[in-house]
Amino acid sequence: MDMAAVATLVQTALELGLFSALTVLALYLSYSMLNVCDLSTDGCFTMGATVGAVVAIAGHPYLSIPAAMLAGVLSGFITAFLQTKMGVDSLLAGIIVNTAWYSVNIAIMGNSSLLNMNTTETVFSKLKSALEGTFLKGQYKLIIAAIAVILVVVFLSFFLRTRLGLAIRATGNNPDMVKSSSINPVFTTIVGLCIANAFTALGGCLLAQSQKSVNIDIGTGMVTIALASLLIGNAFFTKGGVTIKAVGAVLGSFLFRLVYTIALRFNMPAYMLKLVSSVIVVIAISGPYLKNNMNLYKRRLQLRRQGNIINTAKEER
Repeated sequence: MDMAAVATLVQTALELGLFSALTVLALYLSYSMLNVCDLSTDGCFTMGATVGAVVAIAGHPYLSIPAAMLAGVLSGFITAFLQTKMGVDSLLAGIIVNTAWYSVNIAIMGNSSLLNMNTTETVFSKLKSALEGTFLKGQYKLIIAAIAVILVVVFLSFFLRTRLGLAIRATGNNPDMVKSSSINPVFTTIVGLCIANAFTALGGCLLAQSQKSVNIDIGTGMVTIALASLLIGNAFFTKGGVTIKAVGAVLGSFLFRLVYTIALRFNMPAYMLKLVSSVIVVIAISGPYLKNNMNLYKRRLQLRRQGNIINTAKEER
């Protein structure tokens, strides 16, 4: 593989990684901070893509971004409402919403499972035209994705240090303590999931517009990808504050997509990619556990050797 092919591979992985990073950051907020495993991620990602596509096709490329994020806020609100007001388990609430959004997304797309945006003006096509004749012409996707991720990371860095952000973190860390204080866990859960789902929908909107098409299955497996990326990032950044952890989540997203892209380069069948995702998730989850067990095994082996040496010395005496 020559250098040009390597550069193309890395750029592709970086672009896809940045688009996925928005969902990873959403999961960082909901899963790591709020301690809620939101399984509505796949449907919310698709909803962001479909709403953004429909608004862009209607002739409003810039409006498509806030419209998609508002759809994500709605998704997060409904998921949180089921958990906090209807007594539905968080995992079951996510599954219910994710299932419901399949039908809703089909309806948004006009009873179709595919939307073509080849002739649609998007934020990407506008930036591409603006960069015409410059050396950045071929980097328009990367620029928009990077700007979106940087803005989200900066937002999380500041928001999670505010009083409301600290309340959300407290809700995830110690819900019993929160209930006995002046913090309303229902409110913090709703706000946290609304913000997280807004980021997820933003990722879906930008990915759809970058590839100029929307398929009803565009969000399938996003929760698995995001979880794997988040765990990979945590493995590299075990210590640090909110900003460091958020940057680690972005790095994990890039590394995951890099492995994905390399697998495609080796002509791996498309149906095997789900297996690759599952294996990466297992490795990311089991890695810290196996590492701790390995250290424990080494200490036991060392103590056993020391015991054998002492016993041998006693026998020689």
